[in-house]
Amino acid sequence: MSTIHLNRRHVLLAGALAATGVQASDDLTGGDPLGSMQWPTLRKQYIGNAPMRFAPEVLVRGPTFADDAMNVPLQVDARALAATGGGVESIQVVVDRNPVREVLTYEPLRALPVLAFRIRMEQASPVRALVKTRDGQWHVGSTWVQAAGGGCTVPGATRADGSWSRTLNQVQARVFPNAVEGSRRLRLRVMHPMDTGLVAGVPAFYIERLQLDDAAGQPWLRLALHEPVSENPLLTLELPREAAGTWLLHGRDNNGNRIRAEVAA
Repeated sequence: MSTIHLNRRHVLLAGALAATGVQASDDLTGGDPLGSMQWPTLRKQYIGNAPMRFAPEVLVRGPTFADDAMNVPLQVDARALAATGGGVESIQVVVDRNPVREVLTYEPLRALPVLAFRIRMEQASPVRALVKTRDGQWHVGSTWVQAAGGGCTVPGATRADGSWSRTLNQVQARVFPNAVEGSRRLRLRVMHPMDTGLVAGVPAFYIERLQLDDAAGQPWLRLALHEPVSENPLLTLELPREAAGTWLLHGRDNNGNRIRAEVAA
């Protein structure tokens, strides 16, 4: 969202507050830099009374306008917090105005606190990364994404043509050097319809958990996915440069179907 639009939103909000006798200091958005009236409820639901701050160093990147509301590309980058509060413990992504707000939770463990993926959006909305460091502090990064809408309430392509049943939970994965970032990039796709449960006659059906373990059985990263992640999730993650060998990706969906695949560097 442009600075002009944001300023206009704040001017309108200030006018509305003045008309009701509420002072601008009594900000009903809880100080949200995007001026979202949903933010106080989101904070209470996901952060509670824990200490938090709006953190410009938590980068949330998305398109200014999403032409395809069923496949909105996002990147969340919290590497700037690597030396803050003992480092990043988890990254939770939420969408203020989605009917299902929670998108995913990422625990980097031995991986880097950055990931890219695609989501469904029902309407234009703030998209947020709630980053928790190991000292219990929350650092919130946000961006505004305009969207055509309806991404959560229409069936995906594989659900519409019935092909999902032939490829369910198949994994495609590749690890390759990322010379620009000085890391090793893991790109993986898990075939799954990721049904939101908001299409008539189609219950919620989505991947719940993914975990990457090394050959010794030690976990390197964990992901908890939710309904708004786009069908056939494509995830891009970053591993340390020294990461090598063969890993095991395993997980399950909400119907108990197992996901298991070897990932070689």
